[in-house]
Amino acid sequence: MTPNNPILPGFNPDPSIVRVGEDYYIATSTFEWYPGVQIHHSRDLVNWTLVARPLNRASQLDMRGNPDSCGVWAPDLTYANGRFHLIFTDVKRYGRTTVDGAKGASLRDFHNYWVSCDRIDGAWTDAVYLNSSGFDPALFHDEDGRSWLLNMLWDHRPDRKRFAGIVIQQMDMDTGRLLGERRRIFDGTPLGFTEGPHLYKRDGWYHLLVAEGGTERGHAVTMARSRDLFGPYEVHPDGPVLTARDTPDAPLQRTGHGDLVETPEGETWMAYLCGRPLPASNRCVLGRETAIQRMEWGADGWLRCAEPTPVATNPAPVEARDGFDGPALPAAFQWLRTPKPEYIFSLTERPGHLRLFGRETIGSHFEQALVARRQTAFRYDVRTLVDYEPEHFQQAAGIVAYYNSTKYHFLQITAGDAGEKLVQVLSVLPNGEGQSLMGPAVPAPAGPLELRAVVDHEALRFAFRAAGAAEWTWLPQDFDASILSDEATLAGLPNFTGAFVGMACQDMSGSGHPADFRYFHYVERLGDD
Repeated sequence: MTPNNPILPGFNPDPSIVRVGEDYYIATSTFEWYPGVQIHHSRDLVNWTLVARPLNRASQLDMRGNPDSCGVWAPDLTYANGRFHLIFTDVKRYGRTTVDGAKGASLRDFHNYWVSCDRIDGAWTDAVYLNSSGFDPALFHDEDGRSWLLNMLWDHRPDRKRFAGIVIQQMDMDTGRLLGERRRIFDGTPLGFTEGPHLYKRDGWYHLLVAEGGTERGHAVTMARSRDLFGPYEVHPDGPVLTARDTPDAPLQRTGHGDLVETPEGETWMAYLCGRPLPASNRCVLGRETAIQRMEWGADGWLRCAEPTPVATNPAPVEARDGFDGPALPAAFQWLRTPKPEYIFSLTERPGHLRLFGRETIGSHFEQALVARRQTAFRYDVRTLVDYEPEHFQQAAGIVAYYNSTKYHFLQITAGDAGEKLVQVLSVLPNGEGQSLMGPAVPAPAGPLELRAVVDHEALRFAFRAAGAAEWTWLPQDFDASILSDEATLAGLPNFTGAFVGMACQDMSGSGHPADFRYFHYVERLGDD
């Protein structure tokens, strides 16, 4: 068994893995993208299929107003008493910190919830509120039948260690009520940024796995163990059990935030997040992805990697030619924040088309009509056909290469002062305090237009043509695709997602003028390294 790493390419961070019989499931973070949490399924740890996004209604998740890279953090998926249990954080406020990150209070809002279901692809329960003391909650089901909620503890006070350790509290699995007092069981190691806890029981030991070192190039998986649930916990004598912090040339970087699963044959595997930097800019436009690696338990009872360094191979290129003939969006697509998709798009108002209603600007944190899929390779070619007749300059629709509200490139169809149809690029860049640039306006032919975006590593180019025409009109500029990454950022803002490409429609007049998209073809090109 040799998985192609990453097994979940593109933005799929913070994996939580569980086995139920012969079936493996991985849940990953979705942040501000809706519906919340992606769950993939496999029977062999090699081939994975998206089977559920369980947080799909307002009684479970409403992220309108959530800042960029907030929303759903680090879901934890477990199985107990015949049910799947999903614990997750909804981050409502992150807050811009000072440049050095050390001055002043750091006030943030992390709300933790629990949902459950007897089927992975079923209708999950309404969300039950648990606590708000920190993020990355996880469940541990002990051998005695009791269940425990863990999470990292956030300390907002000035001159304190923000990541203040791991706390635990008993949880009533019938009601979600937390019992007794929370107890801090682990302060972390000198690597700091102690988060992402998972707890396991093996040979009479409680093994605590945590993410440390921050989620960038210093990321790592650390383990500690204790004979007692509440500690004290002894740290692994070898230091981190998995990290790329000391191998800057390794193909997988940012390795950390892991979770363990055991096969029916008794093998132990770790699912963990990673990043693949662009060769020239060293930026991870694909975001934080999920990889997997075989582990071994030593004679001394400690876990170690079965291979000396993380293995990396190129996943097979994707070719997706999606139309909009069915009653639901194709599985690859998501939208932003709102639990009311009917307000931003329709698949029935014009059969065979995805109709986007012009809403707020793409940079809004509330309700914008933007439907997109993950970028999962360094090179891709996207084409779409849009039927759109803007009435004035406040209306625009088209194709967008998007990271968040502070960085995107939008090839838009809009109108000039005399109502003439134009094609123009709006680029929002993470420069200084933020920069919005409008490219030259190019006259566009009447009727439906095909739009095209081609990405080759750091370079993005746009083109358009009348529907059915043979030749493309290429815009002369090359746009910087590497800004669609965690590494390109405004100072102090969180960046934890990845690049998307999709369709958008905005109407700043408030009239909701719609755009109709006939198809969306996403094809990855060879030569990704």
